[in-house]
Amino acid sequence: MRVVVVGDVMLDVDLSGEATRLSPDAPVPVVDVSGVRRRAGGAGLVARMLAQDGWPVTLVTVLGEDDAGSQLRSHLAGVRLVAGTTGYPSPVKTRVRAGSHPVVRFDQGCAKTPVPDVSPAMLRAVEKAGVIIVADYGRGLAANPRLRELLSRLAPDVPIVWDPHPSGPDPVPGVAVVTPNISEATKAAQSVAAAQTSGARPAAAEGSSGDQAAEVAAILLERWQSRAVLVTRGEEGAVLLRQGDPYAHAVPAPRVEAGDPCGAGDRLAASLAMHLLAGRDLPDAAALAVHDAADFLAAGGVSALPDTGADDAAAGKPGPGASGRRTTEPLLLARSVRESGGKVVATGGCFDLLHAGHVRSLAAARELGDCLIVCLNSDDSVRRLKGPERPIIGQHDRAELLLAMECVDAVMVFDEDTPEAALDRLRPDIWVKGGDYKGARLPEAGLVESWGGQCLTVPFHPARSTTGLANALAKVS
Repeated sequence: MRVVVVGDVMLDVDLSGEATRLSPDAPVPVVDVSGVRRRAGGAGLVARMLAQDGWPVTLVTVLGEDDAGSQLRSHLAGVRLVAGTTGYPSPVKTRVRAGSHPVVRFDQGCAKTPVPDVSPAMLRAVEKAGVIIVADYGRGLAANPRLRELLSRLAPDVPIVWDPHPSGPDPVPGVAVVTPNISEATKAAQSVAAAQTSGARPAAAEGSSGDQAAEVAAILLERWQSRAVLVTRGEEGAVLLRQGDPYAHAVPAPRVEAGDPCGAGDRLAASLAMHLLAGRDLPDAAALAVHDAADFLAAGGVSALPDTGADDAAAGKPGPGASGRRTTEPLLLARSVRESGGKVVATGGCFDLLHAGHVRSLAAARELGDCLIVCLNSDDSVRRLKGPERPIIGQHDRAELLLAMECVDAVMVFDEDTPEAALDRLRPDIWVKGGDYKGARLPEAGLVESWGGQCLTVPFHPARSTTGLANALAKVS
Protein backbone atom coordinates (compact mmCIF):
# COMPACT_ATOMS: atom_id res chain seq x y z
CA MET A 1 0.00 0.00 0.00
CA ARG A 2 2.93 2.31 -0.65
CA VAL A 3 2.20 5.77 -2.02
CA VAL A 4 4.45 6.78 -4.91
CA VAL A 5 4.95 10.41 -5.88
CA VAL A 6 6.50 10.95 -9.31
CA GLY A 7 7.69 14.36 -10.41
CA ASP A 8 10.04 17.30 -10.35
CA VAL A 9 11.63 18.56 -7.14
CA MET A 10 12.96 22.02 -6.38
CA LEU A 11 14.47 23.75 -3.38
CA ASP A 12 12.14 26.41 -1.96
CA VAL A 13 13.76 29.17 0.10
CA ASP A 14 11.75 31.71 2.09
CA LEU A 15 13.42 34.92 3.31
CA SER A 16 11.20 36.79 5.74
CA GLY A 17 11.58 40.04 7.60
CA GLU A 18 10.30 43.59 7.91
CA ALA A 19 10.44 46.46 5.43
CA THR A 20 10.48 49.83 7.15
CA ARG A 21 12.34 51.96 4.60
CA LEU A 22 13.11 52.41 0.90
CA SER A 23 16.50 51.87 -0.66
CA PRO A 24 18.47 55.09 -1.37
CA ASP A 25 19.48 53.60 -4.73
CA ALA A 26 15.97 53.03 -6.07
CA PRO A 27 12.35 53.28 -4.84
CA VAL A 28 12.27 49.67 -3.65
CA PRO A 29 11.72 48.36 -0.11
CA VAL A 30 14.65 47.22 1.99
CA VAL A 31 13.81 43.97 3.76
CA ASP A 32 15.69 43.30 6.98
CA VAL A 33 15.81 39.51 6.82
CA SER A 34 15.13 37.88 10.19
CA GLY A 35 14.30 34.35 9.11
CA VAL A 36 15.41 31.86 6.45
CA ARG A 37 13.56 28.61 5.77
CA ARG A 38 14.43 25.96 3.20
CA ARG A 39 12.26 23.04 2.18
CA ALA A 40 11.67 20.57 -0.62
CA GLY A 41 9.19 21.96 -3.12
CA GLY A 42 7.21 20.57 -6.05
CA ALA A 43 6.86 16.79 -5.88
CA GLY A 44 9.08 16.92 -2.79
CA LEU A 45 6.45 18.96 -0.95
CA VAL A 46 3.75 16.43 -1.84
CA ALA A 47 5.93 13.59 -0.54
CA ARG A 48 6.74 15.48 2.66
CA MET A 49 3.06 16.12 3.35
CA LEU A 50 2.27 12.43 2.98
CA ALA A 51 5.22 11.41 5.15
CA GLN A 52 4.13 13.89 7.80
CA ASP A 53 0.70 12.24 7.74
CA GLY A 54 2.38 8.93 8.52
CA TRP A 55 2.23 7.30 5.08
CA PRO A 56 4.94 5.05 3.65
CA VAL A 57 5.82 7.21 0.66
CA THR A 58 8.34 6.81 -2.14
CA LEU A 59 9.46 9.82 -4.15
CA VAL A 60 10.61 9.04 -7.69
CA THR A 61 12.50 12.00 -9.16
CA VAL A 62 15.84 13.25 -10.49
CA LEU A 63 18.26 15.41 -8.53
CA GLY A 64 21.25 17.51 -9.47
CA GLU A 65 24.64 16.72 -7.99
CA ASP A 66 25.12 20.20 -6.53
CA ASP A 67 24.67 21.99 -3.23
CA ALA A 68 20.95 22.50 -3.79
CA GLY A 69 20.56 18.79 -4.60
CA SER A 70 22.38 17.89 -1.40
CA GLN A 71 20.10 20.19 0.60
CA LEU A 72 17.05 18.62 -1.02
CA ARG A 73 18.14 15.16 0.08
CA SER A 74 18.44 16.35 3.66
CA HIS A 75 15.02 18.03 3.55
CA LEU A 76 13.45 14.79 2.33
CA ALA A 77 14.36 12.84 5.46
CA GLY A 78 11.55 10.38 6.22
CA VAL A 79 10.76 9.86 2.54
CA ARG A 80 12.04 6.83 0.62
CA LEU A 81 13.92 8.51 -2.21
CA VAL A 82 14.52 6.78 -5.55
CA ALA A 83 16.34 9.44 -7.55
CA GLY A 84 18.10 9.48 -10.86
CA THR A 85 20.82 12.00 -11.61
CA THR A 86 20.80 14.95 -13.95
CA GLY A 87 23.70 16.97 -15.25
CA TYR A 88 21.77 20.19 -14.78
CA PRO A 89 21.56 22.51 -11.76
CA SER A 90 18.85 21.82 -9.21
CA PRO A 91 16.10 24.45 -9.46
CA VAL A 92 15.92 26.91 -6.56
CA LYS A 93 13.02 29.30 -5.96
CA THR A 94 13.64 32.04 -3.41
CA ARG A 95 10.76 34.15 -2.10
CA VAL A 96 11.26 37.37 -0.16
CA ARG A 97 8.46 38.42 2.18
CA ALA A 98 8.01 41.60 4.19
CA GLY A 99 5.69 40.73 7.02
CA SER A 100 2.86 38.79 5.36
CA HIS A 101 3.39 40.37 1.93
CA PRO A 102 5.49 38.83 -0.86
CA VAL A 103 8.00 41.28 -2.32
CA VAL A 104 9.85 39.36 -5.02
CA ARG A 105 10.80 35.84 -6.13
CA PHE A 106 14.13 34.75 -7.62
CA ASP A 107 14.37 31.59 -9.75
CA GLN A 108 17.69 29.86 -10.32
CA GLY A 109 18.30 26.86 -12.54
CA CYS A 110 14.65 26.80 -13.61
CA ALA A 111 15.21 26.99 -17.37
CA LYS A 112 13.71 24.13 -19.36
CA THR A 113 16.06 21.15 -19.65
CA PRO A 114 16.00 18.01 -21.83
CA VAL A 115 13.79 15.12 -20.72
CA PRO A 116 15.76 13.21 -18.06
CA ASP A 117 16.46 9.49 -18.19
CA VAL A 118 14.78 7.09 -15.79
CA SER A 119 16.63 4.23 -14.11
CA PRO A 120 15.37 0.66 -13.69
CA ALA A 121 15.11 1.34 -9.94
CA MET A 122 12.81 4.30 -10.58
CA LEU A 123 10.52 2.20 -12.76
CA ARG A 124 10.46 -0.65 -10.23
CA ALA A 125 9.42 1.77 -7.50
CA VAL A 126 6.50 3.02 -9.60
CA GLU A 127 5.40 -0.55 -10.37
CA LYS A 128 5.01 -1.29 -6.63
CA ALA A 129 2.62 1.60 -6.00
CA GLY A 130 -0.80 1.27 -4.42
CA VAL A 131 -1.59 4.78 -5.59
CA ILE A 132 0.42 7.23 -7.72
CA ILE A 133 0.58 11.02 -7.70
CA VAL A 134 2.25 12.63 -10.70
CA ALA A 135 3.35 16.08 -9.52
CA ASP A 136 4.51 17.64 -12.80
CA TYR A 137 6.39 20.92 -12.40
CA GLY A 138 7.47 21.26 -16.02
CA ARG A 139 11.04 19.97 -15.66
CA GLY A 140 10.54 17.05 -18.04
CA LEU A 141 10.33 13.89 -15.92
CA ALA A 142 6.64 13.36 -16.75
CA ALA A 143 7.55 13.42 -20.45
CA ASN A 144 9.95 10.47 -20.27
CA PRO A 145 8.63 7.84 -22.76
CA ARG A 146 9.50 4.79 -20.63
CA LEU A 147 7.85 6.29 -17.57
CA ARG A 148 4.77 7.28 -19.56
CA GLU A 149 4.46 3.78 -21.02
CA LEU A 150 4.55 2.30 -17.52
CA LEU A 151 1.99 4.79 -16.18
CA SER A 152 -0.33 4.04 -19.12
CA ARG A 153 -0.07 0.33 -18.36
CA LEU A 154 -0.80 0.85 -14.65
CA ALA A 155 -3.65 3.35 -15.09
CA PRO A 156 -6.50 0.79 -15.40
CA ASP A 157 -5.59 -0.86 -12.09
CA VAL A 158 -3.83 1.76 -9.94
CA PRO A 159 -5.42 5.12 -9.02
CA ILE A 160 -3.31 7.88 -10.59
CA VAL A 161 -3.80 11.53 -9.64
CA TRP A 162 -2.08 13.80 -12.17
CA ASP A 163 -1.30 17.38 -11.15
CA PRO A 164 -0.35 19.00 -14.48
CA HIS A 165 1.89 21.95 -15.34
CA PRO A 166 1.50 24.40 -18.26
CA SER A 167 5.03 23.53 -19.44
CA GLY A 168 4.57 19.80 -19.02
CA PRO A 169 3.15 17.07 -21.25
CA ASP A 170 -0.46 15.95 -21.37
CA PRO A 171 -1.39 13.31 -18.78
CA VAL A 172 -1.32 9.73 -20.05
CA PRO A 173 -4.79 8.46 -21.01
CA GLY A 174 -6.87 6.63 -18.44
CA VAL A 175 -5.61 8.24 -15.22
CA ALA A 176 -8.19 8.46 -12.44
CA VAL A 177 -8.28 12.27 -12.27
CA VAL A 178 -6.34 15.32 -13.46
CA THR A 179 -6.28 18.33 -11.11
CA PRO A 180 -5.43 21.61 -12.90
CA ASN A 181 -6.26 24.93 -11.29
CA ILE A 182 -8.53 27.24 -13.25
CA SER A 183 -5.63 29.22 -14.73
CA GLU A 184 -3.81 26.07 -15.89
CA ALA A 185 -7.03 24.55 -17.22
CA THR A 186 -7.95 27.68 -19.18
CA LYS A 187 -4.52 27.88 -20.83
CA ALA A 188 -4.60 24.19 -21.72
CA ALA A 189 -8.11 24.48 -23.18
CA GLN A 190 -7.08 27.52 -25.23
CA SER A 191 -4.16 25.59 -26.69
CA VAL A 192 -6.53 22.77 -27.65
CA ALA A 193 -8.86 25.20 -29.39
CA ALA A 194 -5.98 26.89 -31.21
CA ALA A 195 -4.74 23.52 -32.49
CA GLN A 196 -8.06 22.53 -34.00
CA THR A 197 -8.03 23.26 -37.71
CA SER A 198 -11.80 23.56 -37.93
CA GLY A 199 -11.94 26.08 -35.11
CA ALA A 200 -14.80 24.16 -33.51
CA ARG A 201 -14.72 23.62 -29.77
CA PRO A 202 -15.94 20.51 -27.98
CA ALA A 203 -19.31 21.02 -26.37
CA ALA A 204 -19.40 22.08 -22.75
CA ALA A 205 -21.06 19.85 -20.21
CA GLU A 206 -24.84 20.16 -19.97
CA GLY A 207 -26.05 22.56 -17.33
CA SER A 208 -22.74 24.44 -17.25
CA SER A 209 -23.57 27.37 -19.53
CA GLY A 210 -21.47 30.35 -18.56
CA ASP A 211 -19.39 28.34 -16.13
CA GLN A 212 -15.81 28.68 -17.31
CA ALA A 213 -14.49 25.84 -15.18
CA ALA A 214 -17.10 23.38 -16.46
CA GLU A 215 -16.48 24.40 -20.06
CA VAL A 216 -12.72 23.97 -19.92
CA ALA A 217 -13.14 20.71 -17.98
CA ALA A 218 -15.23 19.34 -20.87
CA ILE A 219 -12.56 20.33 -23.39
CA LEU A 220 -9.75 18.81 -21.35
CA LEU A 221 -11.64 15.62 -20.54
CA GLU A 222 -11.93 14.95 -24.27
CA ARG A 223 -8.33 15.99 -24.92
CA TRP A 224 -6.67 14.08 -22.10
CA GLN A 225 -8.92 11.00 -22.09
CA SER A 226 -8.65 10.79 -18.33
CA ARG A 227 -11.47 9.30 -16.30
CA ALA A 228 -12.14 12.69 -14.69
CA VAL A 229 -10.97 16.29 -14.49
CA LEU A 230 -11.14 18.30 -11.25
CA VAL A 231 -10.63 22.02 -11.92
CA THR A 232 -9.77 23.84 -8.69
CA ARG A 233 -10.91 27.43 -8.18
CA GLY A 234 -9.27 28.55 -4.95
CA GLU A 235 -11.74 29.80 -2.37
CA GLU A 236 -14.60 28.95 -4.77
CA GLY A 237 -13.87 25.23 -4.47
CA ALA A 238 -13.66 23.05 -7.56
CA VAL A 239 -15.62 21.63 -10.48
CA LEU A 240 -15.60 17.89 -11.18
CA LEU A 241 -16.45 16.33 -14.54
CA ARG A 242 -16.28 12.58 -15.15
CA GLN A 243 -16.32 10.50 -18.31
CA GLY A 244 -19.88 9.44 -19.14
CA ASP A 245 -21.43 12.08 -16.90
CA PRO A 246 -23.03 14.95 -18.87
CA TYR A 247 -23.09 17.21 -15.84
CA ALA A 248 -20.26 19.05 -14.14
CA HIS A 249 -20.52 18.98 -10.35
CA ALA A 250 -19.55 21.89 -8.12
CA VAL A 251 -17.40 21.02 -5.10
CA PRO A 252 -17.72 23.87 -2.56
CA ALA A 253 -14.88 24.92 -0.29
CA PRO A 254 -15.25 26.16 3.28
CA ARG A 255 -14.39 29.82 3.80
CA VAL A 256 -11.02 30.25 5.48
CA GLU A 257 -8.69 33.13 6.27
CA ALA A 258 -5.48 32.31 4.43
CA GLY A 259 -2.78 34.69 3.32
CA ASP A 260 -0.48 32.40 1.35
CA PRO A 261 -2.06 29.83 -1.03
CA CYS A 262 1.31 28.13 -1.70
CA GLY A 263 1.01 24.35 -1.39
CA ALA A 264 -2.79 24.14 -1.53
CA GLY A 265 -2.76 22.27 -4.84
CA ASP A 266 -0.15 19.84 -3.52
CA ARG A 267 -2.23 19.21 -0.39
CA LEU A 268 -5.32 18.61 -2.51
CA ALA A 269 -3.57 16.11 -4.79
CA ALA A 270 -2.08 14.24 -1.82
CA SER A 271 -5.42 14.04 0.01
CA LEU A 272 -7.33 13.07 -3.12
CA ALA A 273 -4.99 10.13 -3.70
CA MET A 274 -5.37 8.95 -0.11
CA HIS A 275 -9.16 9.07 -0.20
CA LEU A 276 -9.23 7.16 -3.49
CA LEU A 277 -6.90 4.56 -1.99
CA ALA A 278 -9.36 4.24 0.91
CA GLY A 279 -12.01 3.13 -1.57
CA ARG A 280 -14.10 6.30 -1.64
CA ASP A 281 -15.79 7.20 -4.90
CA LEU A 282 -14.41 10.23 -6.73
CA PRO A 283 -17.10 12.79 -5.74
CA ASP A 284 -16.65 11.98 -2.04
CA ALA A 285 -12.86 11.94 -2.38
CA ALA A 286 -12.89 15.31 -4.18
CA ALA A 287 -15.11 16.92 -1.55
CA LEU A 288 -12.86 15.69 1.26
CA ALA A 289 -9.70 16.76 -0.57
CA VAL A 290 -11.04 20.29 -1.11
CA HIS A 291 -11.77 20.51 2.63
CA ASP A 292 -8.32 19.14 3.46
CA ALA A 293 -6.71 21.83 1.29
CA ALA A 294 -8.77 24.52 3.02
CA ASP A 295 -7.80 23.17 6.45
CA PHE A 296 -4.15 23.16 5.36
CA LEU A 297 -4.31 26.86 4.46
CA ALA A 298 -6.27 27.76 7.59
CA ALA A 299 -3.55 26.09 9.69
CA GLY A 300 -0.86 28.28 8.12
CA GLY A 301 -0.04 26.45 4.88
CA VAL A 302 3.57 25.66 4.04
CA SER A 303 4.83 28.06 6.70
CA ALA A 304 3.35 25.78 9.37
CA LEU A 305 5.10 22.64 8.11
CA PRO A 306 7.80 21.40 10.49
CA ASP A 307 11.40 21.88 9.45
CA THR A 308 13.39 18.83 8.38
CA GLY A 309 16.93 19.52 7.37
CA ALA A 310 20.57 18.59 7.40
CA ASP A 311 20.88 19.02 11.17
CA ASP A 312 18.18 16.43 11.83
CA ALA A 313 19.64 14.00 9.30
CA ALA A 314 23.13 14.31 10.75
CA ALA A 315 21.80 13.73 14.26
CA GLY A 316 19.92 10.64 13.18
CA LYS A 317 16.55 12.18 14.03
CA PRO A 318 13.52 10.81 12.23
CA GLY A 319 11.89 12.97 9.60
CA PRO A 320 8.16 13.53 9.26
CA GLY A 321 6.30 10.29 8.96
CA ALA A 322 9.21 8.29 10.37
CA SER A 323 7.78 8.40 13.89
CA GLY A 324 5.40 5.50 13.34
CA ARG A 325 2.36 7.80 13.63
CA ARG A 326 -0.56 6.32 11.71
CA THR A 327 -3.28 7.93 9.67
CA THR A 328 -6.60 8.83 11.32
CA GLU A 329 -8.51 8.19 8.07
CA PRO A 330 -10.66 5.23 9.20
CA LEU A 331 -10.86 3.14 6.01
CA LEU A 332 -7.15 3.49 5.30
CA LEU A 333 -6.25 2.76 8.91
CA ALA A 334 -8.37 -0.40 8.90
CA ARG A 335 -6.73 -1.61 5.69
CA SER A 336 -3.23 -0.86 7.01
CA VAL A 337 -3.83 -2.70 10.31
CA ARG A 338 -5.31 -5.74 8.57
CA GLU A 339 -2.44 -5.91 6.07
CA SER A 340 0.03 -5.95 8.95
CA GLY A 341 -1.84 -8.86 10.57
CA GLY A 342 -3.56 -6.81 13.28
CA LYS A 343 -7.16 -6.72 14.55
CA VAL A 344 -9.49 -3.83 13.81
CA VAL A 345 -11.87 -2.94 16.65
CA ALA A 346 -14.85 -0.62 16.18
CA THR A 347 -17.51 0.79 18.43
CA GLY A 348 -20.23 3.37 17.94
CA GLY A 349 -22.46 5.96 19.51
CA CYS A 350 -23.38 9.63 19.76
CA PHE A 351 -20.78 10.60 22.41
CA ASP A 352 -22.58 13.91 22.88
CA LEU A 353 -21.06 14.79 26.26
CA LEU A 354 -18.02 12.69 27.04
CA HIS A 355 -18.02 11.30 30.58
CA ALA A 356 -16.08 8.75 32.63
CA GLY A 357 -18.27 5.89 31.43
CA HIS A 358 -17.35 6.65 27.82
CA VAL A 359 -13.65 6.85 28.65
CA ARG A 360 -13.62 3.51 30.48
CA SER A 361 -15.61 1.73 27.74
CA LEU A 362 -13.42 3.10 24.94
CA ALA A 363 -10.24 2.18 26.77
CA ALA A 364 -11.55 -1.34 27.32
CA ALA A 365 -12.50 -1.65 23.64
CA ARG A 366 -9.04 -0.55 22.52
CA GLU A 367 -7.47 -3.35 24.56
CA LEU A 368 -9.24 -5.91 22.35
CA GLY A 369 -7.20 -5.23 19.20
CA ASP A 370 -4.61 -3.13 17.41
CA CYS A 371 -6.68 -0.04 16.63
CA LEU A 372 -10.02 1.42 17.72
CA ILE A 373 -12.28 3.19 15.23
CA VAL A 374 -15.34 5.00 16.58
CA CYS A 375 -18.42 5.11 14.34
CA LEU A 376 -19.96 8.44 15.35
CA ASN A 377 -23.56 9.50 14.71
CA SER A 378 -23.71 12.74 12.70
CA ASP A 379 -25.64 15.75 13.99
CA ASP A 380 -28.64 14.88 11.80
CA SER A 381 -28.57 11.28 12.99
CA VAL A 382 -28.47 12.35 16.65
CA ARG A 383 -31.40 14.73 16.14
CA ARG A 384 -33.51 11.95 14.67
CA LEU A 385 -32.62 9.61 17.52
CA LYS A 386 -32.57 11.99 20.50
CA GLY A 387 -34.80 14.92 19.53
CA PRO A 388 -34.37 18.47 18.19
CA GLU A 389 -32.42 19.72 21.24
CA ARG A 390 -29.59 17.30 20.62
CA PRO A 391 -26.72 17.07 20.02
CA ILE A 392 -25.34 19.51 22.54
CA ILE A 393 -21.94 19.41 20.84
CA GLY A 394 -21.55 19.35 17.05
CA GLN A 395 -20.10 16.37 15.20
CA HIS A 396 -16.79 18.05 14.33
CA ASP A 397 -16.09 18.92 17.97
CA ARG A 398 -17.26 15.49 19.13
CA ALA A 399 -14.89 13.85 16.65
CA GLU A 400 -12.02 16.10 17.74
CA LEU A 401 -12.57 15.26 21.42
CA LEU A 402 -12.63 11.54 20.66
CA LEU A 403 -9.45 11.73 18.60
CA ALA A 404 -7.74 13.55 21.48
CA MET A 405 -8.11 10.37 23.55
CA GLU A 406 -5.09 8.07 23.43
CA CYS A 407 -7.27 4.98 23.01
CA VAL A 408 -9.11 6.25 19.89
CA ASP A 409 -7.26 5.88 16.59
CA ALA A 410 -9.88 7.15 14.12
CA VAL A 411 -13.45 8.42 13.89
CA MET A 412 -15.92 7.57 11.12
CA VAL A 413 -18.99 9.85 11.02
CA PHE A 414 -22.17 8.29 9.62
CA ASP A 415 -25.48 9.93 8.78
CA GLU A 416 -27.85 6.95 8.99
CA ASP A 417 -29.88 5.97 12.07
CA THR A 418 -27.80 2.82 12.54
CA PRO A 419 -24.08 2.18 11.97
CA GLU A 420 -24.67 -0.77 9.63
CA ALA A 421 -23.71 1.01 6.38
CA ALA A 422 -20.52 2.33 8.04
CA LEU A 423 -19.72 -1.11 9.39
CA ASP A 424 -20.19 -2.70 5.97
CA ARG A 425 -17.51 -0.35 4.58
CA LEU A 426 -15.20 -0.68 7.58
CA ARG A 427 -15.61 -4.44 8.19
CA PRO A 428 -13.97 -4.56 11.64
CA ASP A 429 -12.76 -7.80 13.19
CA ILE A 430 -14.51 -6.91 16.46
CA TRP A 431 -17.62 -4.76 17.02
CA VAL A 432 -17.95 -3.58 20.62
CA LYS A 433 -20.98 -2.34 22.54
CA GLY A 434 -21.49 -1.39 26.17
CA GLY A 435 -22.32 -3.98 28.83
CA ASP A 436 -25.95 -2.79 28.96
CA TYR A 437 -26.41 -5.11 25.92
CA LYS A 438 -25.04 -8.10 27.84
CA GLY A 439 -27.17 -11.19 27.34
CA ALA A 440 -28.89 -9.78 24.25
CA ARG A 441 -27.90 -10.37 20.64
CA LEU A 442 -26.53 -7.13 19.21
CA PRO A 443 -28.55 -5.63 16.33
CA GLU A 444 -25.44 -5.59 14.12
CA ALA A 445 -24.38 -9.17 14.97
CA GLY A 446 -25.62 -10.78 11.75
CA LEU A 447 -23.86 -8.22 9.58
CA VAL A 448 -20.55 -8.39 11.47
CA GLU A 449 -20.56 -12.19 11.47
CA SER A 450 -21.14 -12.22 7.69
CA TRP A 451 -17.46 -11.32 7.09
CA GLY A 452 -16.12 -13.38 9.97
CA GLY A 453 -16.16 -10.68 12.63
CA GLN A 454 -17.40 -11.01 16.17
CA CYS A 455 -19.44 -8.87 18.55
CA LEU A 456 -18.32 -8.29 22.15
CA THR A 457 -19.47 -6.20 25.09
CA VAL A 458 -17.38 -4.22 27.56
CA PRO A 459 -18.33 -3.38 31.16
CA PHE A 460 -21.26 -0.99 31.64
CA HIS A 461 -20.85 1.83 34.17
CA PRO A 462 -24.22 2.76 35.71
CA ALA A 463 -25.15 6.26 36.90
CA ARG A 464 -23.00 7.76 34.14
CA SER A 465 -24.89 8.97 31.08
CA THR A 466 -25.00 11.94 28.73
CA THR A 467 -28.66 12.57 29.56
CA GLY A 468 -27.94 12.65 33.28
CA LEU A 469 -25.01 14.97 32.75
CA ALA A 470 -27.08 17.28 30.53
CA ASN A 471 -29.86 17.43 33.14
CA ALA A 472 -27.35 18.26 35.87
CA LEU A 473 -25.84 21.02 33.75
CA ALA A 474 -29.30 22.45 33.04
CA LYS A 475 -29.92 22.85 36.79
CA VAL A 476 -26.85 25.03 37.28
CA SER A 477 -27.04 27.05 34.07
